[in-house]
Amino acid sequence: MNWITNYVRPTINSIFSRREVPENLWKKCDECGTMLFHRELSDNQNVCTNCGHHMHITPRDRFKAMFDGGVFAEVKVPEPVVDPLKFRDQKRYPDRLKAAQKNTGEKEAMLVATGEIGRTPIVAAAQDFSFMAGSMGMYVGNAIIAAAEEAVKLGRPLVLFSAAGGARMQEGILSLMQMPRTTVAVEMLKEAGLPYIVVLTHPTTGGVTASYAMLGDVHISEPNALICFAGPRVIEQTIREKLPEGFQRAEYLLDHGMLDRVTPRTEMRDELITIIRMMMKLPPQVHGDLPAPEPEPQVEGAEKDEKAPEDGASGEDKKA
Repeated sequence: MNWITNYVRPTINSIFSRREVPENLWKKCDECGTMLFHRELSDNQNVCTNCGHHMHITPRDRFKAMFDGGVFAEVKVPEPVVDPLKFRDQKRYPDRLKAAQKNTGEKEAMLVATGEIGRTPIVAAAQDFSFMAGSMGMYVGNAIIAAAEEAVKLGRPLVLFSAAGGARMQEGILSLMQMPRTTVAVEMLKEAGLPYIVVLTHPTTGGVTASYAMLGDVHISEPNALICFAGPRVIEQTIREKLPEGFQRAEYLLDHGMLDRVTPRTEMRDELITIIRMMMKLPPQVHGDLPAPEPEPQVEGAEKDEKAPEDGASGEDKKA
């Protein structure tokens, strides 16, 4: 009986009560092949803990890691006309939009939000590459204009995270028109004297690179991000020459003066706080996510009182 009670019954119970292990608990790094536990990867902002490879991160997750306490408020973006050209290839354009919305859980390829970073209020916009390759359509143009208008209205700097495969072909010339529209939006910030900081992530290509992504006051990039107008393979086939190693990657562009910084994602928040507070002429941030205290005013009478005992002591010494 002991054998049945102590061994057989627990074995049968464990078989029937065994839980299925979810398939998404582990993720393989595309660069080094290391299997990473999903919580550990999420805590490290989707950066491989073994080799430092920067994986895709959604704008919402990026904002949660960047804003103080993960708290931010979304800015409403005017919605454009859906499928103005009645475009159809293998699928209808509205069907592609619905599929992208279902897969990402987002309305479109850009998210705009307001909040505080290091107790410094900012407006932020970020592109989602998983939404139709982050392509720039009319909604993205409206989002950048809305972000710029919100920044001017509130007197805050604008931080933009770019990630795109270029303009959205399903909107044709209307998507290309977003290049001058967003350029005008950036000019609004400059006329208001507000900083415009661009963080280029992998990949930033095409018309996005040729417009708002390269018009910032400061350009920062994540490591090894591809930043270009035409891809290296297209250039090689056109000029029929072998390109230098690392061509059009962030480190190469930094060496050739097209970027100001290359900063890992886990250090980006502190980097942005330092730059923003400097450009807004604010005191530097102190450790603990608090602004630096204001310097105490010096009172002339207090200085004299502090010096009085020294003078009195010197007088007694003279009498002695």
